[in-house]
Amino acid sequence: MGTHVIARRRWHRGVFLAAGIYNIAWGLYAAIDPQWLFRFSGMPLLNHPAMFMCIGMIVGVYGLLYIEIARRPEHGFAMAAIGLLGKVLGPVGIIGLIASGQWPLKSAVLCAGNDLLWWAPFALYLYDAWPFFRATLGATEEPRLR
Repeated sequence: MGTHVIARRRWHRGVFLAAGIYNIAWGLYAAIDPQWLFRFSGMPLLNHPAMFMCIGMIVGVYGLLYIEIARRPEHGFAMAAIGLLGKVLGPVGIIGLIASGQWPLKSAVLCAGNDLLWWAPFALYLYDAWPFFRATLGATEEPRLR
């Protein structure tokens, strides 16, 4: 590995801080106005808006994880990989809903800021963080507090 600091450290810290703030803000907005997507897309309003509020809570919690990656970018590979997986699967689900005619094309706005925007920066981070993650695979020693 040769170095103890991830490549593009400042960039990655900024990206994950921005992702964390964005996710927390989006989650809060989803809790405050859980019908926004349905109004925007011209879909019928939800009978149980608490379901969308719950999605907002999940997105907001991911924001806390992204802030932790920003704090310690050399140690966030697994969290970022899970985050990117969600950012890939979200659009897959929306594409299925749009293709089947269940949701209108306008609902794809959900994926613009939540998912697609983050694909390249998350992938670059995973590329840079892989050596740090790989170096700890198989490690059995527990960290010691000083």
